[in-house]
Amino acid sequence: MSEIPHAPVPSNWFVDPVYLGVPGVRPENDGLTWQGDALCAQTDPEAFFPEKGGSTREAKRICESCEVRSECLDYALENDERFGIWGGLSERERRKLRRDAV
Repeated sequence: MSEIPHAPVPSNWFVDPVYLGVPGVRPENDGLTWQGDALCAQTDPEAFFPEKGGSTREAKRICESCEVRSECLDYALENDERFGIWGGLSERERRKLRRDAV
């Protein structure tokens, strides 16, 4: 019998689960990896971007129990997000928060 030649294992064969978006697995302070743990990513996105005059109640309820709520709010404030519910706050509430911080 002849032996089957084996190719060497590439040095990059291992994929860190953080880069796959595995919830609950993320390094501290590493960009946007918090989004993998965001409850909004596991629910209907329309609740977080209601039409003008629409209710924000459902989105805010989900945000209350989200473990990455503060990271989400920080992101929205740093990137001047103008639409949607981020970190449990509407655009109007985020504007007021920015105004009060000055």
